[in-house]
Amino acid sequence: WTRRLLMAEIRFNYGDKFTQTTDTNTGIGSTIPAAKLDIAGGTSAGSLRVSGIATLPSYQGFVNTKLSTTEDLIVEAGQSGSVSGEVVIGTGQTISVSTGATTGQGEVHSLKVFETFMPPVGRTADRPTNVKPGMVYYNKDFKTIEFWDGNFWKQVDNVSISGRGVWSGGTTPTYLTLMDFVTISSLGNAQFFGDLVTDGRGFSRAVASNIRGITAGGEDAPGGRFEAIEYYTVQSAGDAISFGDLTAQRGMMGSCSSSTRGIFAGGEQSGGNVNTIDLIEISTIGNAVDFGDLSKTRKDPHNGLVNSPTRGIIAGGASPDSIIDMITIASRGNSTKFGDLTQARKGFAGFGNSVRGAFAGGEAHGSPGTVVTMDYITIASEGNAIEFGDTRSSRYVINAGVSNSTRGVWSGGNTALNLIEFINFNTLGDALDFGDLSVGRRASSGCSDSHGGLGGF
Repeated sequence: WTRRLLMAEIRFNYGDKFTQTTDTNTGIGSTIPAAKLDIAGGTSAGSLRVSGIATLPSYQGFVNTKLSTTEDLIVEAGQSGSVSGEVVIGTGQTISVSTGATTGQGEVHSLKVFETFMPPVGRTADRPTNVKPGMVYYNKDFKTIEFWDGNFWKQVDNVSISGRGVWSGGTTPTYLTLMDFVTISSLGNAQFFGDLVTDGRGFSRAVASNIRGITAGGEDAPGGRFEAIEYYTVQSAGDAISFGDLTAQRGMMGSCSSSTRGIFAGGEQSGGNVNTIDLIEISTIGNAVDFGDLSKTRKDPHNGLVNSPTRGIIAGGASPDSIIDMITIASRGNSTKFGDLTQARKGFAGFGNSVRGAFAGGEAHGSPGTVVTMDYITIASEGNAIEFGDTRSSRYVINAGVSNSTRGVWSGGNTALNLIEFINFNTLGDALDFGDLSVGRRASSGCSDSHGGLGGF
């Protein structure tokens, strides 16, 4: 007969427990184990739990989709860790990754944190560059969480807005420092807000974030122009504060803004009309820097903010003109043509939400020189403007338009009117009466904390 030695074979099902006795060696992939637990080659396991200290040179192939641990999880310098599936961090536990270690090479489908979670933190200039869509970052300059959408850093909206519109300065024809405000969602007369820093001025332009309103440039007499930029907090009343200067003294510019950047375009300088576009960071203070150029030299385009969170619109102006320009606010460069207004005009009001921009009144060629028509555009597309309706009276050199997500409001004009009118963006039709200014005037700058360029980004 032939004697055959049979090696013992033990099979464990998923979830079975394995106990190692103290007086035997156990080999996995090894016929003659040299240690209490001798693993030769690679292996895989449905789950692994280690009590105490384990020293394994490598481990891989864990297929459990849920990892729970009652102890802290630490990845030391020079090590790497990879977990797939769901990671649950219990109360009082931490995940610690040492300098020089790496973790997260696999894909974590769900991460539950029971107390606090801290994303990377830094200033605008320190934003990470090698990022993927959806990654988050806390910006210390703006004091808000941002996320990368694949093209831009966008802010998560954490600001309560008042829906307030503010008009600054203007002329009666005396140049004013006066600032008025209205609550856009209501009806009624404007109320006193405060005063500008600089002596009275008109033909300035304004931009805004959810928090700050900023007015820049303008003139205090024919030929007397400003470069000063001033700011104020829209939700509270009070006088303006010095911000910095434009790249040059000028008035009758166009303007647009996102929640972080303000743009001032074109205008009139001592040497004539210009196509210069200036840029400021709204949450800081300092001088404007060059952004690019308009497609055409001109002054006195629409007064007010027409923009989405990504795109800014500058329309009309100059001789007058019908051209509509667009820029991408988050980048720098020259504007490109969007389309044309239904009628060439200058000195008119502009306003909008994140979808639709509108333009009211203004001065055109011919007789009579003022117009009552209102135009609108869809900001995300390109093309010519379409007629919206009529203003309640024909007028020009209108005070800026201010807006929230549903309503556009504008005021003043002509020699020194005190009328305030409004439209609803989601309908077409003629303007309606809102109330009166505290002082009738024209050529005031204006902005709101709820215009179409915000949207939380």
